[in-house]
Amino acid sequence: MLHARAARTRVSTAAADTAAVRIIRGAAVPGIDETHVAQNYHPLPVVIARGEGAWVTDVEGKRYLDLLAAYSALNFGHRHPALMAAVTEQLGRLTLTSRAYHNDRLGDFAAALAQLCGKDLVLPMNTGAEAVETGIKVARAWAYRVKGVARDQAQIIVAHENFHGRTTTIVGFSDDAASRDDFGPYGPGFVAVPFGDAAAIEAAITPDTAAVLIEPIQGEAGVIVPPEGYLRAVRELCDRHDVLFVADEIQSGLGRVGTTFACDREEVVPDIYLLGKALGGGILPVSAVVADAEVLGVIGPGEHGSTFGGNPLASAVGLRVVEMLSTGEFQTRAAALGEHLAERLGALVGHGVTAVRTAGLWAGIDIDPSVGTGRDVAERMLARGVLVKETRGQTIRIAPPLVIRATELDWAIEQLTVVLEG
Repeated sequence: MLHARAARTRVSTAAADTAAVRIIRGAAVPGIDETHVAQNYHPLPVVIARGEGAWVTDVEGKRYLDLLAAYSALNFGHRHPALMAAVTEQLGRLTLTSRAYHNDRLGDFAAALAQLCGKDLVLPMNTGAEAVETGIKVARAWAYRVKGVARDQAQIIVAHENFHGRTTTIVGFSDDAASRDDFGPYGPGFVAVPFGDAAAIEAAITPDTAAVLIEPIQGEAGVIVPPEGYLRAVRELCDRHDVLFVADEIQSGLGRVGTTFACDREEVVPDIYLLGKALGGGILPVSAVVADAEVLGVIGPGEHGSTFGGNPLASAVGLRVVEMLSTGEFQTRAAALGEHLAERLGALVGHGVTAVRTAGLWAGIDIDPSVGTGRDVAERMLARGVLVKETRGQTIRIAPPLVIRATELDWAIEQLTVVLEG
């Protein structure tokens, strides 16, 4: 027993040494001690203390223009007055009941979100990954209970280079080694095909296919916009083969691309919307699965749930988000500013940038290796007061709050131009 304990101590010490190395690497960041924070992220060396609109301020008082918006969770900016009013009012009344009881806010939120999506039912959750997991369960249950697929044989078609979250189910069909490696064994039932290739989807469909699960625009992959007509083709294939079209609009939806949903760009309506991030107004995690009763109605009491999903505080914020989107103001703003952004970024191609992809106020910028990596550029932009983040090595993403001004975008592009010129 003593030998076993000693062995465990040696392993524990080695693990602590490894963790210490990671912590030491980040020790130069002023104003922060994250000794006890697990190192599952590689954040930029800045400690943010306050935020308002499109701007944040660090612990030393330096201001930065936020062009990441928490991966679209802050579509409406930091501390939007309407959202802060909604959460403040609800904090004074009721925050949580669990779904063991009814609360007086969930019904209104669900009705408004269902109307925004043109669907019947809303199943509320918290994080985006939970929404995806819920969508997978719903699609499988529908396949068995409605389509008639044999038990445990349902398949879901996904796209290569996808990002739907980091749960063990989801990383099982991820191409990203950092997300996937050493977390198996992985569950069966997923078939991956190239993104943007409708013919590949058709070839992968079998009688056991329950759903096609895709991001209308792939965010983590670098804002990859599919060819024109791809979403319409997916919709037609799903209709023809009795397969559900599940759209992960967690990053792309709720005004980001100049329309309420990215699917709207091709006037396509999926069978299931997966929503999150901006649905919580940048205040707390709120996600949802939205579909018609013939699909979402397959889930019965006790088959799925969440202690916090649909809580009164989340519902109050989510309702206000839907009300803000219902005016169309933010979608119109994102579309107009997106055209301006695309023009400014397009001028950088050949000048330290090899390619640019835009959709509304969302852009993927491929950095010429001669300039450095995406991380290099993100760190140089940080030094000039602009927050962006790298992805997939050579790409940086821009996803500013939809409240940003054109002049602020121009200033950010000026900083990027200086960085690219070295």
